[in-house]
Amino acid sequence: MKVDFHTHVIPKDLPDFAEKYGGKWPTLEQTCACGANIMVEGNVFREVTDQVWDPQKRIQDMDREGVDIQVLSPVPVTFSYWANANAAVEMAKVQNDFIAKTVKENPSRFVGLGTVPMQDSKAAIKEMDRCMHELHLNGIEIGTNVNGENLDAPQFLDFFEKAEEWNVPLFIHPWETMAKERTPRHNFMYTVGMPSETALAAASLIWSGVIEKYPNLKICFAHGGGSFPYILPRLDRGWEVWPHLRLTTHPPSHYVQNFYFDSLNYDPLNINYLIDRFGHDRVMMGSDYPFLLREMPPGKVIDEMENLTEEQKRKILGENALRFLNVKEKRRNHDTKSSDSRGETAKSGT
Repeated sequence: MKVDFHTHVIPKDLPDFAEKYGGKWPTLEQTCACGANIMVEGNVFREVTDQVWDPQKRIQDMDREGVDIQVLSPVPVTFSYWANANAAVEMAKVQNDFIAKTVKENPSRFVGLGTVPMQDSKAAIKEMDRCMHELHLNGIEIGTNVNGENLDAPQFLDFFEKAEEWNVPLFIHPWETMAKERTPRHNFMYTVGMPSETALAAASLIWSGVIEKYPNLKICFAHGGGSFPYILPRLDRGWEVWPHLRLTTHPPSHYVQNFYFDSLNYDPLNINYLIDRFGHDRVMMGSDYPFLLREMPPGKVIDEMENLTEEQKRKILGENALRFLNVKEKRRNHDTKSSDSRGETAKSGT
């Protein structure tokens, strides 16, 4: 069972909110039958293929690459935290409905994460409620900051309180990265800015006391946690030498027991470091399908790690994600379907 925790989707028929409301809304501009550009303010933000909106294309790729289930999440540029909250709710609903429909039509192959307008906590909680209790999605994806505010800002506490109360898994993905003015060249926004941004988000949640206040929050950080795993000892040292800055009872490393990380750091040395520091139960295979920086095929590095036991690989490649997302029935349904398929093959003699 391979579960790709980190994949992105966008509706092919995404409405043109820029025309409707003005502003820097992302739009999808078709370039051919199997391709499009995500446009922001008239500029190409990202070239995409039909893999990003066509579930059947995704399933073909999954079958070819040995992936049983994909976890679908929105493309972060669509978060639109900068926008009017009512309009952002509308954008979120379009995407959440699309993801829920895709999952409903392919229940054994997809699990869905929703998006919410984090610029307005009341609206975010309301849409999270709809995602979890009406659309039956399995979690929420949020950005690493909201209009430059770190996630420890007081206005987000109500959101995290409800996420803990409802046992909502959160996938924190970098967006609007720090030092944007210094990273345009060499695409450093993706290779340097995003990992640093993720570290800042994780550190803010810990140092501020958010995690101490809501100890049962379930959070996964994208891209192997970025640089966070490697600066955690430095955060602890800062906590030790600056007692006047302490906001928590214990040092930062005490509060990572509910943190999870996808495996997308490309290198067995880094994955071993994640496992050594946080445990193999906290690492989940994720590829960033279908974008250029993705791992191909998904789980390749984990598959090739000879130091991992088969049990550890099984958990990292699939079981950890299902447990994190509170998924029970999807695996059973997929196993039944696969068993039936094998039975039919045996009967036919092929």
